[in-house]
Amino acid sequence: MDKLRAVVIDDTIVYRKIVGDVLKEIPFVEVVGTANNGKIALSKIDSLKPDFITLDIEMPELNGIEVLQALKDKSYAPVVIMLSTLTQHGSEMTIKALELGAFDFVPKPDQGKMAENMEKVRAAILPIVNALKRQKETKFKIHEKIQPKVAGPITDKPRQPIPVPQKPVIRSKSEIVGIGISTGGPNALTRMIPMLPGNLKAPVLIVQHMPPLFTASLANSLNNKSALHVKEAEEGDIIEAGKIYIAPGGKQMKIIAAADGITRKIKITDDPPENSCKPSVDYLFRSIAQYYVGRATGVIMTGMGSDGSKGLVQMKHNGSFVIAQNEETCTVYGMPKEPIESGIADVVAPLEKIAEEIMKTVI
Repeated sequence: MDKLRAVVIDDTIVYRKIVGDVLKEIPFVEVVGTANNGKIALSKIDSLKPDFITLDIEMPELNGIEVLQALKDKSYAPVVIMLSTLTQHGSEMTIKALELGAFDFVPKPDQGKMAENMEKVRAAILPIVNALKRQKETKFKIHEKIQPKVAGPITDKPRQPIPVPQKPVIRSKSEIVGIGISTGGPNALTRMIPMLPGNLKAPVLIVQHMPPLFTASLANSLNNKSALHVKEAEEGDIIEAGKIYIAPGGKQMKIIAAADGITRKIKITDDPPENSCKPSVDYLFRSIAQYYVGRATGVIMTGMGSDGSKGLVQMKHNGSFVIAQNEETCTVYGMPKEPIESGIADVVAPLEKIAEEIMKTVI
């Protein structure tokens, strides 16, 4: 496979050097150019045709958001990895960039020693670039599809059958929807959440892999686009139909019973990461399986890794209905892959049909 061609775009020479040096250490990446503002960046993209770019948000001439908008009008556009400051403004701009189609983002390290900053950037960017490499390797391969390309029941024989519970669970209409999502999530949620009606008769709990500040910005952005009320979940929130709760970055979110034993509320904890994720989809899905037996919907969408797979198995065993996003519409076909191939997904749907499939399961 040819090396992935990269262009590093940042108005600060220090960060151009840090990111460039990290990328040059990766054997399958070739840094073919740099740019210190958006106008030069667009020219370099046109002439060098990189596979991906790292893009700063705050730059002279054209900023990162304006570069992304300009790329939408071009016949050729590279994959975009944003460089983001860990501030309220930085998180808001990053969410906007991700909604515009940026692949993922890397937090800019704080001021400090060069070696420490390089290690932080290396740890953040390597999984993303590895995902791009896997995509390029499989781009021209012919895949044997296990799932149908349109929404509908799975009819293929499961590759790895899931053990069924000893006592069959009678399922009813869902009273809660749990969604797990990661890379490509903000863009996918921006398209899917507004399709849910304002009178949805179930709450929606979402785990989107993101650090603190970013999940609050995502919730605010989605709230402005949705007929439903969207908020970053807080400790003690009563779970109510018609509301969407997003797990706060850097914390874990689960469901617990209120004092009356009937009402359900949200518990925010500082429990350790699971699958290197905090918040973790598995962590949330386990509690849904426990408190909503036979009356829940689990949705697994685009993202790297396998977070959510184990939790979905528990939900499935307790009578939940499982919806998975299909490979063709995933930014990264990681998180839905195992649930689909193991046969626990009841429906495999393209992004534009997921809201419709959710509605079919809800009261």
